Amino acid sequence: MTARFLIGVDIGTQGTKAVAVTAGGEVLGRGLVEYGIEQPRPSWAEQWPQIWEEAVYNAIRQVVERTGISPQDVAALCFSGLYGGSGVPVDRDMRPLRPCLIWMDRRATEEVLWIKENIDLDKLFAVTGNYVDTYFGYTKILWIKRHEPRVWEKIHKFVPPTSYIEYRLTGQLAVDFSSAGNLGGIFDLRKLSWSEEMAEDLGIPLELMPERLVPSTEVVGDLTVEAARRCGLTPGIPVVAGGIDAPMATLSAGAIEPGDNVAMMGTSTCWGVVHRGEGLSPQLVSMPHVVNPGEEIYTWGGSATSGALIRWFRDNFGRPEVEAGERIGVDPYRILDLEAEEIPPGSDGLLVLPYFMGERAPLWDPKARGTILGLTLYHTRAHVYRAMMEAAAYSLRHSIETGEGCGLRIKEEVRVVGGVAKSPLWSQILADVVGRPVCVPLGNVEAPLADALLGGIGVGLIPDHTVISNWIGETKTFSPREEAHNRYTQLYKLYRRLYEEVKDAMHALADLEGGGEG
Repeated sequence: MTARFLIGVDIGTQGTKAVAVTAGGEVLGRGLVEYGIEQPRPSWAEQWPQIWEEAVYNAIRQVVERTGISPQDVAALCFSGLYGGSGVPVDRDMRPLRPCLIWMDRRATEEVLWIKENIDLDKLFAVTGNYVDTYFGYTKILWIKRHEPRVWEKIHKFVPPTSYIEYRLTGQLAVDFSSAGNLGGIFDLRKLSWSEEMAEDLGIPLELMPERLVPSTEVVGDLTVEAARRCGLTPGIPVVAGGIDAPMATLSAGAIEPGDNVAMMGTSTCWGVVHRGEGLSPQLVSMPHVVNPGEEIYTWGGSATSGALIRWFRDNFGRPEVEAGERIGVDPYRILDLEAEEIPPGSDGLLVLPYFMGERAPLWDPKARGTILGLTLYHTRAHVYRAMMEAAAYSLRHSIETGEGCGLRIKEEVRVVGGVAKSPLWSQILADVVGRPVCVPLGNVEAPLADALLGGIGVGLIPDHTVISNWIGETKTFSPREEAHNRYTQLYKLYRRLYEEVKDAMHALADLEGGGEG
């Protein structure tokens, strides 16, 4: 019997998700394993790859056990993953030498200053399609070079998260174009290759980069006996490269044409557009798309925190809702949402800046800090909770407006996937703030669905990526309400102004805490 099932796996910042899908796009079952982030200092964020590896094995086993599919009937595995920052520094035996400095880490501020003073930034942008910020992996690599010379001298390769996991599963090392492009600095966006010129200018030896660069639909290798045992599968299953989670999530929402735009809103927000090269800007981040990488580019902007804000609130102030949820079997976020629904748009004068981990595109400020303005004795926890939802929506509007200003052609409808999209309240707030219809696929499978799709393409089971339109199923549209949108527009102007007015104080605080220092 021909193998007919596909497994897609997304290695996220706070958890790994897996799905089993038929060749016709029916989702049979899901698996989820959660984990945390190590934060040794403010604005630092790192993870050991062994955490991801164990989560991958367990999430796949969950899917196999819950669906009852026969391991012999699995045609392919395919992976997406978090923005990998520096990548995992490994020695010649492919053993991790230190945790991966993930996208959220903001420690490389001095390296960014050095780059701005010593590198031709116009050339950097012309080659890579990107700018310089502590977000990009190449700045984090330079931090390791400068601050950890004993580690540096042992490094054989820097390996992106998905590539590291695929190596552990197959014994083969390859990096997909989107992961290479997201490293920034040393990747040529148009040639789809490492840039010798930029690597030499920056002082990053190219021998530290994996040589094999591949499209997201290429088979990296086959599942080994040991990896198959730990996943609950059979050896020899093809493992397909996949790519960065945001363009994968964009594809999973049905974005198949230039102008289609999707906000992936989980821990962070990545609002991105597929285009043919007309909207490149140093204000945003660009990488080869996970389909048609020679022709199409995925460009995005977005807040470093969205769902992370709400998780922070739940963990620090939401104990009553957590305990109530445990008693009655209801998600505590749903209880918090019900409380916030009673608060009017604008949270009765509360305004939050969501920069709890610095900020990425389009602000590019690692020393930005979270701010709550307008507190009075009238305000409750529900006010603060809703104001944080609204802050994520203001950030999304900022990204969309920046994209329009850069010349990107953007369709009116904004599709939203991720944990944020599970909240009808938050989805309505998004529509009201941005003033556009917000469309949520009801399945909301996110990146793992596109992983499964590209896995099927990689082994010839699926003809091309356009079939995703048939896979998605029903969607729910949230239309902007005029009165709420007008109110939010006034607050959005204050939101943009507030950052400029408190920026110096933010930076001074960051310097005092050491969060802006290496």
